[in-house]
Amino acid sequence: MVVERFLARLRELDGELGQVEATHTVPARPADSEPYPDWLRDDLRAAVEGRGVPSLYRHQRRAADQLHGGKDVVVATPTASGKSLCYHLPVLDQLLRDRDSRALYLFPTKALSRDQTAELEEILVASGNDDLVVAVYDGDTPPATRRALRESGSLVITNPHMLHCGILPNHTKWQGLFQGLKYVVVDELHTLSGVYGSNVANVLRRLRRICAHYGSEPVFCACSATISNPGEHARRLLERDVEVIDTDGSARGPKHFVFLNPPLVSELSGMRVPAIDAARHLAGELLETDLQTILFTRTRTTLEVLLKYTRDEADRRHVDQERIAGYRGGYLPDLRRSIERGLAAGKVTTVVSTSALELGVDIGSLDVCILVGYPGTVSSTFQRAGRVGRRNRASVVIMVGRSFAMDQFLLQNPGYLFDQPREAVSIDPDNPIILTNHVKCSAFELPFTRDEGFGDAEGVEEVLDFLADDLRLLVREGDRYHFTGLTFPADGVSLNAADADNVVIQDGDTGRVLAEVDRASAIVEVYEGAIYGHQGEQYQVERFDHANRRAYVTRADVDYYTEADTETEVRLLHEDESHDFGGYRAHLGEVHVSTLAKAYKKIRFYTRENVGIGEISLPPEEFETEACMLAISSELAAEVGLERGAEGGGLRGLASLVQGLVPLFVRVDPGDVAVTSTLLHPHYDCPVLTIYDRIPNGVGLSERIYRKHREILAAARGQVTRCACRTGCPSCIGPSADQGVRGKSLALQVLEGMLG
Repeated sequence: MVVERFLARLRELDGELGQVEATHTVPARPADSEPYPDWLRDDLRAAVEGRGVPSLYRHQRRAADQLHGGKDVVVATPTASGKSLCYHLPVLDQLLRDRDSRALYLFPTKALSRDQTAELEEILVASGNDDLVVAVYDGDTPPATRRALRESGSLVITNPHMLHCGILPNHTKWQGLFQGLKYVVVDELHTLSGVYGSNVANVLRRLRRICAHYGSEPVFCACSATISNPGEHARRLLERDVEVIDTDGSARGPKHFVFLNPPLVSELSGMRVPAIDAARHLAGELLETDLQTILFTRTRTTLEVLLKYTRDEADRRHVDQERIAGYRGGYLPDLRRSIERGLAAGKVTTVVSTSALELGVDIGSLDVCILVGYPGTVSSTFQRAGRVGRRNRASVVIMVGRSFAMDQFLLQNPGYLFDQPREAVSIDPDNPIILTNHVKCSAFELPFTRDEGFGDAEGVEEVLDFLADDLRLLVREGDRYHFTGLTFPADGVSLNAADADNVVIQDGDTGRVLAEVDRASAIVEVYEGAIYGHQGEQYQVERFDHANRRAYVTRADVDYYTEADTETEVRLLHEDESHDFGGYRAHLGEVHVSTLAKAYKKIRFYTRENVGIGEISLPPEEFETEACMLAISSELAAEVGLERGAEGGGLRGLASLVQGLVPLFVRVDPGDVAVTSTLLHPHYDCPVLTIYDRIPNGVGLSERIYRKHREILAAARGQVTRCACRTGCPSCIGPSADQGVRGKSLALQVLEGMLG
């Protein structure tokens, strides 16, 4: 079935699946091509031409020329625009002309590393240069391959974590790599944001320091999805003056965007059919076509429930189950690669994924993308949309809205996606804790001199003195600092958060390891009694060994899944800054956050009935972080009636609305920030909205919100004003049953009072 016929079918179903609120078509565009450069070896050109690439897109040619000429480059073009050829050509040309040269590729995921290795091997075999040693160095690499890479690897493909804890601390074993390093490629630059990006920036500082020690100065190439500040972000991350290439010359087929709002269940309450149910019906329609489809969900639980529903639809429609797969982080590598191969070969025609397939893994050319809820950022939306439609093929992207404010805002204002600039990506590599951790790691790798510096960081001398005098991890000899600690410092520094311990999920009957889950998520996913979904099948958690990070599960034939309820307490530690706005006062400071999972609900498939509850007995997850606190004046609180405890629902609903709107104004993932409400704050003695970084120690998100929070409040007022419900619904402050019949009017009064 061609895409246009499916669009016609979608129009026939309008009303049954919901209401199409808006459509938008990005027109087809021909390729803007240029010939291969003269400097490229003939055997390489012939090999790439043999892969069906008769010429280069303009951005590929420009990037390749700049890199070949020794310029640092950032390529910021959309998904499927052929960014890998931008660096493959100059890198392979250099490695083949000078066999002492070396190159290093950094990818954020193992899947991307394996995918790029396969592409490189095909080019080298076709060009007759298969003796060049190109291989992946990660946790799955066999010892023999690791030795070969250290001794004679021309191109090492790895990830920031392995560079951080595997290669840099052992640089003496990698002398050939560092002495001959000519190129460093950093892919998916837009994912290097927040705490992760701040850590990776410091890993790159350590890399450049070791390169200088061995006498090399590599050229850097960074690649990114379309963001508003690729040059600024690359310069901050790489600390290099980069050439920005952001004009896309690739061919593009027409892409149709459809904004679908599921049917209203109740006009009074504003409740709608869950987005997951509308997506299930769409997937069912597509199962009977030859269109290859990807459905993106926001959470792992939603993925597993939707995967079960899709498999049930396949049974009902007599469709082969082998055509359906789920894909997410936590699945073991062999399973993920099997699914990738099935997609590329066309054997898997429907895949349900989290953000794990958002990045540029080669999974072939898909036709339909269904977004089950807004992904959280504009960049992520277009990354996912970019997974469908290649070259001149038409494609469809359907955003199925949830009842939440953020989704409803976009369904009513789709121009936000197409007319507004992409989000900016931010990092803070000089965050004191992050910087101190990496100076410590770098001192282990090479002694520091007092005036040496560490990239562009300021205050390095104070950090060195702190490590020497306070922590006694360094010893000072004249103007040199040597590491003296007994432990391997990089092992104790996570790039993602304060604690990188994953929980292993093991089948208690067979002993087979099914998957992994990060520690912070474990308290709401693998508590005893939880139903854990895996490839559409249900397992029950029989025992969770919290201390040893292992959950034991057994297959369960149940008609429900589980959801945990958590309780979060935020306590102020100290205040750094404040500003009075009349109806309220904004504060910026540091807080202590404690999250406790106390109970869980059993939710029946399809009907969503609550069929039981259970207790959770696990210790809380605790950390300190930054927060922006909006303290409502006592006068405004008395005026709107917030001093009455029964009216707290309106404030709680306002907090929920603000949390949903934050990602539209500040470049964060929705899970990076949380908002809580307190009717009588113990420190400020008045009602308070607290917006905090959900990242230990914080990385400046709350400070950016502190600067821009009035724009967010104005958008919240607009959303409440425009919403047609009478007393509150999920499209604004949440259902009136949760927030009280006066919740909506109270929230609007608070917003009007705060904004004047």
